[in-house]
Amino acid sequence: MALDITAANAIFTLTVPGLYNAPVTLQNFATDHAWDTAEQVCSESAMSIDGYLNAGWVPTPVDQTIVLSAASDSVLVFEAILAAQQTARALYRLGAEITLQSTGRKYTLVNGVLHALAAMPSAGRMLADRRFSVRWQAVYPAGV
Repeated sequence: MALDITAANAIFTLTVPGLYNAPVTLQNFATDHAWDTAEQVCSESAMSIDGYLNAGWVPTPVDQTIVLSAASDSVLVFEAILAAQQTARALYRLGAEITLQSTGRKYTLVNGVLHALAAMPSAGRMLADRRFSVRWQAVYPAGV
């Protein structure tokens, strides 16, 4: 039997120690996107002059873009993180857990920082979706 691969029942919970006392569940994602996660570089390699491939493991961060509807109340979470960081002139560390009920998988995202965002939504006939970039130290997969 094939898996139901809907993203409609995914749960994305964000933690921001020192700013929010409890985890915040993100809601009202963009119409066709909830988040994108970039490919993680898993190795570095170099070819020797005599034809040998030398390779090694290197630690690399995981970049993720969270895409919210312009009408999402969750936009306020990221705007609050930015405002708090600007006031404190310091970073807040983020944590997250994404549960994909459709596939029975859970992902724990650790030691993240708010990396980039547009200061305000773009506007056309309607306000555009908002994109928030987070850089994570690591992502750990598990079963639900």
